[in-house]
Amino acid sequence: MTSLAAPPATPPDLAIVIPAWNERENLELLLPALKEMITGLNLTAEILVADGGSHDGTREAAERRGARVVLQQERGYGGALLAGFAATSAPYIVTMDADLSHRPVFLEELWRRRHEAELLIASRYVAGGRADMGTIRKLFSHVLNRTYRRMLSLPLHDLSSGFRMYRRDVVAILRLTARDFDVLEEILVRVHAEGWRIREIPFHYMSRGSGSSHVRFIKFAWAFLKTLGRMWRLRNSVASADYDYRAFDSPIWLQRYWQRTRHRLVLEFLEGQKEVLDIGCGSSRIIVDLPAAIGMDILQNKLRWLRSCHHRLVRGSCDRLPFRTGSFAAVINSEVIEHVPDVPDILTEMWRVLRPGGILILGTPDYGRWLWWILEWIYGKVHPGGYAEEHITHFTREELAERLRAAGYEILDCRYVGFCEMIFKARKPGAAKTGLA
Repeated sequence: MTSLAAPPATPPDLAIVIPAWNERENLELLLPALKEMITGLNLTAEILVADGGSHDGTREAAERRGARVVLQQERGYGGALLAGFAATSAPYIVTMDADLSHRPVFLEELWRRRHEAELLIASRYVAGGRADMGTIRKLFSHVLNRTYRRMLSLPLHDLSSGFRMYRRDVVAILRLTARDFDVLEEILVRVHAEGWRIREIPFHYMSRGSGSSHVRFIKFAWAFLKTLGRMWRLRNSVASADYDYRAFDSPIWLQRYWQRTRHRLVLEFLEGQKEVLDIGCGSSRIIVDLPAAIGMDILQNKLRWLRSCHHRLVRGSCDRLPFRTGSFAAVINSEVIEHVPDVPDILTEMWRVLRPGGILILGTPDYGRWLWWILEWIYGKVHPGGYAEEHITHFTREELAERLRAAGYEILDCRYVGFCEMIFKARKPGAAKTGLA
């Protein structure tokens, strides 16, 4: 990436990144209007025109009107965005097209609502939004957006809008593969997978000014299909923040059954306890349906995603619980111990934070049952991004029961999900107490 002008001396509040290729005539109208809007909002902002090798005077026109020109080194629309992102230190970045389809007046709405989400989308396809486009392009856009939305189970309508506001610290760390217009979908899916908030704001998309569209449908359709495949794998892997939540309503019957049966057994074992700790809560429906419980996980993206539906969240590790002794009437540790090394601190720490008479609910696969080995092998083949490959510690029912008794627990029950995931209900001896210690 090469910048043809020095960055501003005063750190900007906002950077506006405009990918441009042979857009001189449109920029001559867009840039003065943008500067007027920035002045009206009383912002310190810089305008970055990411030039993709224009030969119509785009670069010179942009510089004359106060923009900083960045020469992109990587190809395509995606290469232009990456060049713009890398060239600024502003905490907020707006991306918009150079062809006048994105009118500067909407900048005020984006800036006003910047704290509502880490990614704001000027959306054509939510209530109040509309688009002035030709029939073929509109059809292509609707097919693309509906396909991505359905196949990736995203609660969004306009995944291909290029008029967006990003929080820079969120987008700058993304590792992006796409380099054409499909980079827009990849950015959005990766931001969602990290648990960040995304909001759509109704927007009127206008027809372009002078010149013709740079979209080549066959070329970009192929790029969009490849990116869809990669993003499908991400959305259905444990790296996606809402993986567990979505599995509860999975179209795959076995996955749906597994999640719902586990959910039912854990809630039954709780006996209505209110002061509950859910260790390794992930984004499961268990913690969502226990509003008074504290959810704890080591993965920040899971906790970020949960913020919208649960407020008592803590980041921590199961071998060093960040709570006082005797804080909880019940502790849930479901599908965690197989993912971590087998260390005695895990059982010791759960014992410590439980009150006398408190309930421990401990679930993990039973590796003493041949059915689990078969299911895990099949699951690993058909769903390589799932949890199977992360299981590093294996327990049988007899081994885990012996560990619990040796730690001092009284085993009350053991039930199974699918005949091979065991869920123990155990009690710490002593009289139950009320109130936090």
